[in-house]
Amino acid sequence: MNITITRAKSTTHFSKLVHNSNPKSNPHTSLNLHTSCSNPNTKPSPTYSSLLQLCIDSFSKRAGRSLHGHVLTAGYGLGLHLSTKFVIFYSKSGDIDAARRVFDEMPRRSVVSWTAMISGFSQNGFSEKALNLFYVMHKSGIGANQFTYGSVLRACSVMACVRSGKQIHGCVAKSRFVGDIIVQSALMDMHLKCGSFEDALCLFRRIERRDVISWNSLIGGCVLRGVVDNSFELFSSMLRDGLLPDHFTFGTILKACGSLIDAYAKGRNMHSARTLYDSLHKSDLVCSTALISGYSMEREHCHKAMELFSEINHRGMIVDEVILCSILNVCANVASLNLGRQIHAHTLKNKSSYDVAVANALIDMYSKSGELHDAHRAFNEMQYKNVISWTSLIAAYGKHGIGEDAITLFIKMENEGVKPNDVTFLSILSACSHSGLTNKGMEYFNSMVSEYKIKPRAEHYSCAVDILCRGGQLEEAYKFVCEMDAKPNTSLWGAMLGACKIYGNTALGEVAAGFLFSLDPGRSVNYIVLSNMYAAVGLWENAQRARNLMIQKFTKKEAGSSIIYLDKGAI
Repeated sequence: MNITITRAKSTTHFSKLVHNSNPKSNPHTSLNLHTSCSNPNTKPSPTYSSLLQLCIDSFSKRAGRSLHGHVLTAGYGLGLHLSTKFVIFYSKSGDIDAARRVFDEMPRRSVVSWTAMISGFSQNGFSEKALNLFYVMHKSGIGANQFTYGSVLRACSVMACVRSGKQIHGCVAKSRFVGDIIVQSALMDMHLKCGSFEDALCLFRRIERRDVISWNSLIGGCVLRGVVDNSFELFSSMLRDGLLPDHFTFGTILKACGSLIDAYAKGRNMHSARTLYDSLHKSDLVCSTALISGYSMEREHCHKAMELFSEINHRGMIVDEVILCSILNVCANVASLNLGRQIHAHTLKNKSSYDVAVANALIDMYSKSGELHDAHRAFNEMQYKNVISWTSLIAAYGKHGIGEDAITLFIKMENEGVKPNDVTFLSILSACSHSGLTNKGMEYFNSMVSEYKIKPRAEHYSCAVDILCRGGQLEEAYKFVCEMDAKPNTSLWGAMLGACKIYGNTALGEVAAGFLFSLDPGRSVNYIVLSNMYAAVGLWENAQRARNLMIQKFTKKEAGSSIIYLDKGAI
């Protein structure tokens, strides 16, 4: 917008020019217009206020700062009204420090000024500062208005600060804003976020004229608590009251549907989950994610997860990291390498969505598909690697029996300052076990306890015993079991019995079998392994006794029958 104009004769004339300008026009044009029109005798109040409002409405940070600088350079005093507007401008621009400087420089402040600064802190994520400033305002004797209460209660909601929330609720109860819909909705939201659903419901029932915001708060609270049935009932009541839902309402209800689909999926009720999904006029990413995650839990439903992923991709929905991780898990379970590679290509094209979780899922997918080279390539492509990334690749090498490479990777991880966790050690112990690296495996076990102060779990002890048994060190394994802090479980004794069968150590095998019979008397396979151990060293009578003991203890399974239909009848 190019405007050439002679110098304005009065403030009133210039103010009209600014007021009549298009609010969507470039604020810099209006600022240049003002600069060319202003004269030393012009009073800035209405003019600058209009210009600043234009900057606020158009989110023009540069123009607003230029305007501030022009006012200060010209030597004009900001005044109460303009100072408050600059606090609002800087707060909405995200420059909370500049807003605070303007606020602190104000010689006097109105309730609107205090509210602007409190709201600025609250909206920019400085909830504690918003709360502290409210207390300062309260001690200064400045009475809050409905917008002040709304802002500070929002801060309490974010912090889930019950004590402060109740204190402010007490202030509201003594004020003339106790019945204000803005304050009541903010109070409801605060109680809901702080876990006081009954208090929020009590407030809701007291509201005489409920608006969409109050309904949204209560419906959202139900979804937050996981009582999605109540959220649907409230939504129906809202419609019966004649209120039109807004986009927040629909978003909350879709979230409730997503929660219900997720609940069905976790309960393995995929039929109900899919029925609800299909009944939605327009399903969103939350619902799609819940259904795909549910499908990915069961191998038999993996093909449905792939079909749904293809469907939402075709519809142009922007998939998030959760969906990508779920579908990569599906690819890993069914060894669908082609689809996994397509998703890998998608992540490379969309670097913004290529996060650590997706990269870790790619490593796992390639590993389970037997493509270690691609797993390592996905690992190398990561800009940031966390302990899960390193652990995933170490586990991949271990599962494929390449223990030496797993150890090399573990050493590199330590050198780069990434601290291994209990899962990392479980992976490296398993890698040593599968590769027959007995001494190295026990070194890592001892390092985990002494150097990294990680308390071994049952899985770590089982791995250590397996390492010793695979290395033929059965006496050492038995000594380890006797001296370990935890109580030996069936997995551990099972590894001992299996190793005794391989190496023909019947004495230790009988000890291990005795513990297995005591810990898990209902498992017939332990009798079979014991019998096979005796048979392997030619102790046929002992082998037969073990078999007879199993037959006496367990009911013999009836022989199965099959019916084959032929043209002439059934056999």
